Amino acid sequence: MSHTHGPAPVASRRTRRIVTAVLAPAALATLIAMIVLWPGRVRLDAGPDPGTRALGTVTAVAERTCPDGKVCGKATVRITEGPGTGTEAIVDLPQGPGAVRLAAGDYVVLLHQAGDPAYVVVDHQRGGSMTWLVGLAALVVLAFGRKSGLTALIGLAISFAVLLLFVIPALLAGSPPLLVAVVGASAIMFAALYLTHGVSVQTSVAIAGTLASLALTGLLGVAFTGLLDLTGVATDDDAFLAATRDGLDMRGLLLAGVVIGALGVLDDVTVTQAATVGELAAAGPASRLELYRAAGRIGRAHVASAVNTIVLAYAGASLPLLLLLATGTQPVSQLLTGEVLAQEILRSAVGTIGLVASVPITTALAALVAEPGQAIRTRSAGRHSSRRDRWRPPRWW
Repeated sequence: MSHTHGPAPVASRRTRRIVTAVLAPAALATLIAMIVLWPGRVRLDAGPDPGTRALGTVTAVAERTCPDGKVCGKATVRITEGPGTGTEAIVDLPQGPGAVRLAAGDYVVLLHQAGDPAYVVVDHQRGGSMTWLVGLAALVVLAFGRKSGLTALIGLAISFAVLLLFVIPALLAGSPPLLVAVVGASAIMFAALYLTHGVSVQTSVAIAGTLASLALTGLLGVAFTGLLDLTGVATDDDAFLAATRDGLDMRGLLLAGVVIGALGVLDDVTVTQAATVGELAAAGPASRLELYRAAGRIGRAHVASAVNTIVLAYAGASLPLLLLLATGTQPVSQLLTGEVLAQEILRSAVGTIGLVASVPITTALAALVAEPGQAIRTRSAGRHSSRRDRWRPPRWW
């Protein structure tokens, strides 16, 4: 996420050295940890052969009503890619909850397998529509953000690269999930924030505040996961993963999700707070304490909406699960204390605590490195200088 802010106060050379002395070892430790934990090429155990993927276009559909009252029938599909390219296949219409509904002209994904039927429709082709959607989103970001939008998109690409090339393979390779998540989140934070917001004391303060808040979130997650006796296996997907990936730490995987999920909200809050302190300092508060109090008031308003955002994000992602639980016959107390809902409460509560803590932490760090009243002093001195030497908004770095 990109933010554009006004002038911020100059940081002294001593302040820059202190910030560098704190963050440089953290960045180096992140790099070394990524090298040590780098999974390389992960080889997965071969499971049952589901078949070979093929693509096709539905040319005709013949529906009928089956004895059970459901719609069934056959569809003719021309194979356009994969085994049997150029031929036509007769397939059964998919059945069951969430089954693909077919119509002439649909682009579908099939599995080619031995036996009868040779082809089974498993899904619609969505590649073209998704490309248009992602392209439209990127164009909107670029049109509004311009250069900042471009750097934000590059930062997003780096985030996905770290997740897909490091975090997920390292988890599959059996590395400690919480450690992998912390290292991956740190790498994303350093790369994305410096790229998006520039290398400055202001961005460095935001990174320091995010690191501290992530550490607090991870510690709280470890403590309450143990206190609540959570196993990390709450749904059928969790059980399947635990059964098929022997040795995978499911509780650690739960904690890893908490840390990575919290990062998405934390970096927005910390960057905004660091920039708020810088802009207030440029206006000239008399002391760092006044600067902290003024920025804290703004931070409280920001965090109030962000807390609602993080809870609704988790609730929205779990809406089908919540509906399923709500239609059950179990008492509310059992629903709330069951592992399925307890995991969601853990994510929301721990993420909220880390989010709230990030505001005073980042505000305090930003107030320490700011120079309150510098803009006023500079303007006052500028009144006695020539037009050529008048005050201009200073930079952070």
